[in-house]
Amino acid sequence: MIKKRRPSFALASVKTMSDKKATEGKQKIDTIRHSLAHIMAAAIQELFPGTKFGIGPVIKNGFYYDFDLKNGLASDDLPKTEAKMREFIKQDIAFKKKLISKKETERIFKNQPYKLELIKEVPGKKVSTYESGKFLDLCLGPHVKSTKEIPPDSFKLTKIAGAYWRGSEKNPMLTRIYGVAFANKKELNNYLRLQTEIEKRNHRKLGTQLDLFSFHEVSPGAAFWHPKGMIIIKELEKWWRQEHEKRGYLETSTPTIVKKELFEQSGHWKHYKENIFTFDVEGQIFVLKPMNCPESTIIYSSKIRSYKDLPLRLSEIGNLYRNELSGVLAGLFRVRQLTMDDAHIYCTPEQIQTEIKNILKFIQEFYRLFKLNPEFKLATRPENYMGDKKLWKKAEKALEFSLKQRKIKYELKPKDGAFYGPKIDVHITDALERSWQIATVQLDFQMPERFQLTYIDQKGRKKRPVIIHRAIFGSFERFIGILLEHYAGALPLWLSPIQIWIIPVGSRHKKYAKTLKEKLSALSIRVETKDTAETVSKKIRDGELQKIPYLLVVGDKEMAKKGVRVREKGKGDIGVMKLNKFLERVRKEIKGKK
Repeated sequence: MIKKRRPSFALASVKTMSDKKATEGKQKIDTIRHSLAHIMAAAIQELFPGTKFGIGPVIKNGFYYDFDLKNGLASDDLPKTEAKMREFIKQDIAFKKKLISKKETERIFKNQPYKLELIKEVPGKKVSTYESGKFLDLCLGPHVKSTKEIPPDSFKLTKIAGAYWRGSEKNPMLTRIYGVAFANKKELNNYLRLQTEIEKRNHRKLGTQLDLFSFHEVSPGAAFWHPKGMIIIKELEKWWRQEHEKRGYLETSTPTIVKKELFEQSGHWKHYKENIFTFDVEGQIFVLKPMNCPESTIIYSSKIRSYKDLPLRLSEIGNLYRNELSGVLAGLFRVRQLTMDDAHIYCTPEQIQTEIKNILKFIQEFYRLFKLNPEFKLATRPENYMGDKKLWKKAEKALEFSLKQRKIKYELKPKDGAFYGPKIDVHITDALERSWQIATVQLDFQMPERFQLTYIDQKGRKKRPVIIHRAIFGSFERFIGILLEHYAGALPLWLSPIQIWIIPVGSRHKKYAKTLKEKLSALSIRVETKDTAETVSKKIRDGELQKIPYLLVVGDKEMAKKGVRVREKGKGDIGVMKLNKFLERVRKEIKGKK
């Protein structure tokens, strides 16, 4: 009996139906969130008469509304506002759309300056509004038909913040109330639990707790790295250099201070000027370099290059400076001073596929170290691109072919490339299921043209090389911040600033502890002896708080057996081990970067 094949469109149909259902679900919850923003504004209107209203849009996971209150708002006002919102929801208040003439709308909102400003910008003669009970707002919708459609236990007001009207520092500062909302109470509770865990893992708190780094107002957006934090950086640098040397990269270093003409030539001055720090020296404008690529071309063009020199892989761990707005600075995740693990590969067009294939393999191997699964996104020509469209298409096809050649699934990000070339962005998902964009691979036909870079081919003719820009970490700062939150501060043994604490039980065990420390230190293991006048249990507790991978407790029994009692991070007491066996275990773990 011959089985009938299913129609070839069956799977596509199921996927389409699934996608449609997901889209409808998102539209429904967004409609509820939008309606909750109006209900919150109605509650504020009743609780705080005389309030001036800004806007209240839907955002990821929730909503907010901006208010100009006479006496401001305190955090204990949020429960009162929530209670009033639930009171309105129970009243089964209908949402009614009304189209009102501009003149009448201006009369209704005559005491609302922010609304009057928005009304002036509305095209046409009528303005779309929504009425819910006693509250009327400018709005295009959509909204729920009635408040009974909103589950009263599926939302929560989360925080109060300041926000300039329409995002401009020239405008008044308003009070913004944020809220979250989900389809049901279970989803809300799951979200709130996740936020609690995120706060526990906040890398800025961990940086202080573990004495890794700090931030100070004398240099906003720049980390002060403490000795323990520098150990993490040095270990990453050590690994970085080993792996790059193995793959034929040549390390370089370029100046931090450069004349602006270099960035005019590269195109960054036109496309990136607002993010560049500038200063005047004897009548000339200099910049603190925001990226390494233009300087890298100077090294390439410092001598005549032959096809035999290519591919030329130039790497650099370089300090960069970007003039980010103070409002977007966020610990190690968004800084003004960053350290980029950079590389620029100069190659012939024929070498592109091999080089990109090797980079993608490098990225996959690196993130396997941290049990992080990379996801790849292909970003194409943006609106403000530079150069020839034909070269852009050629570059996009080359990146796409490389992904397919490595059998890598990827997502398309239209118009999201760098201004000088398309790119492959690499995202990872951490332990809290948050997605981070880290590594990047950019294919550049434009800068070789602008800097007139050449190599001599086999027939003695001048040819134009291609530049592949790539970074594996993205930046040391951001990557370390991600790792700290991913591991909740408990870094792998090879990266831990202090790998072992030795805890002598009493004063007679101190000599043995000292001998152990000398043996471990001789093997380049980072170790400290905790022989302070505190109880053993207190020292163990402190070691756990400091995320020390191994705590070695030594007393009479351990001295007699020439061993150590081992407490492993996350596992607790794993028993007494002979010293040689423990050393073998630790050395193997460090070498294998487990």
